[in-house]
Amino acid sequence: MAKIEIKNLNKDYENNDGSILHAVKNASLTVNDGEVVVIIGPSGSGKSTLLRTVNSLEKAQGGHIIIDGVDIMDPSTDLRKIREEVGMVFQSFNLFPHLTVLDNITLAPMKVKKMKKAEAEKLAMELLKRVGLEDKAKQRPGQLSGGQQQRVAIARSLAMKPKAMLFDEPTSALDPEMIKEVLDVMVELAKEGMTMLLVTHEMGFAKAAANKVVFMDGGEIIETGTPDEMFENPKSERTKEFLNHIL
Repeated sequence: MAKIEIKNLNKDYENNDGSILHAVKNASLTVNDGEVVVIIGPSGSGKSTLLRTVNSLEKAQGGHIIIDGVDIMDPSTDLRKIREEVGMVFQSFNLFPHLTVLDNITLAPMKVKKMKKAEAEKLAMELLKRVGLEDKAKQRPGQLSGGQQQRVAIARSLAMKPKAMLFDEPTSALDPEMIKEVLDVMVELAKEGMTMLLVTHEMGFAKAAANKVVFMDGGEIIETGTPDEMFENPKSERTKEFLNHIL
């Protein structure tokens, strides 16, 4: 069953001079339940914009985004409920610096899902153990490395028990030696069957964990295929050119 379905999506921006930038053009993409779909492409190709429309951080002008059978482009859709069910992890960790790691994770389940404090803390500690950081619960984000902060951000998203997870270049702000610790957590999530849609430059992760790889350029989806198809035998000349440049 399709968990996330994007149909003929269009997103435009107006430039300062009044001209229109077509950030996403007629994009269609299906992410099935339990699938890991990786979007790759050059900077400015519309990857992050497409991802951000999926939980309405960016408002698309046309098309449909259907999550678990609900069209979020329908004005009657409760977007807060959709955001509860679709976790998002950003390039910057967006943790509250004045709160402990534990409090960062328990805040949303207690406020939004009305979870009791003891239950939220138990869940948070389970998630911290899952990302290898149970000993950091009482520390503040500023006391952690970038890789540790990003793993806390992943745990915070998981605390809402999402049906799907979106990742927007989750390792791009990290030092090279910290990237692996975050990718390892994401690989484990993929193995556990979490539905994931992510934008990344980590081709090793795409090869190892993705069911499907999507190449975008100029706001358009140019090509979609399995990791083997995309990396061993891409059909589009533009895809070949991009992969030759980065691999």
